[in-house]
Order: sequence, then C-alpha cells, then structure tokens
Amino acid sequence: MEAKVHEGRNVKRFREMLGIKQDALAYELGEGWTQKKISQLEQKETIELPLLKEISSTLKIPVEAFQNFDEEQAINIISNTFDNCNQPASIFYNSTVNPVEQIVKLHEEKIALYERMLKEKDEMMGRLERLIKEK
Repeated sequence: MEAKVHEGRNVKRFREMLGIKQDALAYELGEGWTQKKISQLEQKETIELPLLKEISSTLKIPVEAFQNFDEEQAINIISNTFDNCNQPASIFYNSTVNPVEQIVKLHEEKIALYERMLKEKDEMMGRLERLIKEK
C-alpha cells in the first residue's frame, strides 16, 4: 500500500527550509491570512489545487514538490544506499525501477530545488526587511 503524501506537512517543510515564519507567509499570501490559518493549513493532508498554486507562487516552489515530496521515502533511499554501500538498497528489492536512475534523479531535483530555495530565501528576507522598515 502506497503512503499518501501529506501536502500540508510539505508546505511546512519547504517553508521552514526557506527560513520563513508562518506569519511572514500569511503576510505574503495577503489579506485574510493569519499565522493561525497557516498552522491549520499545514495540518491538512490535501490542499485544494488553487490554494496550492497560490502557495507555490508565493514560495516559488513547484506545486509538484508539495504534491509528490515524501521525506520518509527520500530518507530511506539515501540511507539504504549510502549506509550500506556494499549491499543493494533493500528498498529496491522486487522493483522494476532502476535504483541508480531514481537516486540520480532525486539528487538532481534536490540540488536544483535547494539552489532555488536559497535564492528565494534571500529575496524573501529582502521583502521582510522592507516590511519591517515600513512598520
């Protein structure tokens, strides 16, 4: 049975990786948003697509990252591959997926995402600094 990706938790993970507080995200999303509303959103397993697109645009992270990122699976792949280098990764037993291709793709996606997230964090910090100066 395939585990369901928790979109709200993924929003929280990416927000935290960008170093953005809930109230700052609420401010960026605009009127009607509060820290409490962001907290409630991050607990939802599934987020409506229009709202997910709005969050995606605000954080500058692809919608697919929220919909598909499974941290536990990523950790298992990395752990089983690098902690047991002399043995095949157990996650790939009885699998038709090429483990090397999957790992390479995962790492390429993570590197590109982290690079973009660092850039976006700098931009968000600039916006927050301007917001602080305005108040």
